[in-house]
Amino acid sequence: MSTLRVIVDDVIAPGSAGIGRYAEELTRELIATAPRGSTVSGIVSASPEPAYAELEQRLPGLRTLYKSPLARRELAAAWQHGFTRLPGSGMVHATSLLAPLHRHDRHANPGDQTVVTIHDAIAWTRPELLPARYASWCRGMGKRVARYADAVVVPTHAVADELADHLDLTGRIRVIGGAPASELRHVPDAVERRRAHGMPQEYLLSISRWEPRTGLEPLIRALKDRGTNDVPLIVVGATAEIEPELRDIAKDAGVDPGRVRSCDPLSPEDLSAIIAGATVVVQPSIEEGFGLPMLDAFAFGRAVVHSDSPALVEVAADAGLVVPREDAAGYPKRLGEAIASLLADPKQRAALGTAAEDRSRAFSWRDSAEKVWQLHADL
Repeated sequence: MSTLRVIVDDVIAPGSAGIGRYAEELTRELIATAPRGSTVSGIVSASPEPAYAELEQRLPGLRTLYKSPLARRELAAAWQHGFTRLPGSGMVHATSLLAPLHRHDRHANPGDQTVVTIHDAIAWTRPELLPARYASWCRGMGKRVARYADAVVVPTHAVADELADHLDLTGRIRVIGGAPASELRHVPDAVERRRAHGMPQEYLLSISRWEPRTGLEPLIRALKDRGTNDVPLIVVGATAEIEPELRDIAKDAGVDPGRVRSCDPLSPEDLSAIIAGATVVVQPSIEEGFGLPMLDAFAFGRAVVHSDSPALVEVAADAGLVVPREDAAGYPKRLGEAIASLLADPKQRAALGTAAEDRSRAFSWRDSAEKVWQLHADL
């Protein structure tokens, strides 16, 4: 019997957000699609007992769960410098850059292999958009990936192209994307749920964390365009604590601060209802590796405005309205004009929504998991 050992630490790590969701969705499907005679085990950093229980509840079917004696911060530092190894040998699949990379002879021992996932190239292309320590850690891990990883999974060809300028991964890259969230789906009481959260009849929606790379600031400044008709912006993913900061940006831009609201956390049912009711969804990312929130909006048939970050353009495939980022000063104005054009044209919104829903069907977590299993078999 062969066992695929998956690094599942991001599933329960604070602040992992999109990567955590990716790790959970993919691991769940790896368990469901395991070939006959194969099983899936998990690897996690030292955590409180309730976290282990939560992990096993969210990922039913794990054969075992290896609990490192090191907490996440210490484990990340140790693996960056090549310290500490996992007991035994065999297939390891890292759902992020957090991976135990070291010299090994896969050709002499074909079952001893390590595959690493790199979700974006921002640490190399635009490191100023990330916390300095995290960007440095990513680049350090990238060097180890280039030396020791047997294969590298990236979510888009755009990321593969960007990484090629910085890391020698020749012949080792496999493009395997994500998919819409499995827990989000149309709910029969969507109207009541939106009403309970105080959602207006019309609203713009952005599912985004408060980070420089996500483009929230230019989006808020875009609301100055008169064509946006005072339609409010709902931001999901940016915690309520930073709402005053978002409103300060609005005030500075000459936008009514009351038009900007943050709405988090939400249950899957509530988030489903809010996505389904959005007039326009906006993903204004300055840099992106895939764009899971955009794909979620596509699955609900929502009209989406997004930046021309190459990964978003690749994933959308003409199912969204693209806004060039060519100069930072003019980006908010172009965003505003694009949003205004959709608010003024229900037919265009409907056409984009239909194209978006069709496009979302090209992605599934089952397909992603089967490709991962095939990758390990190919190695």
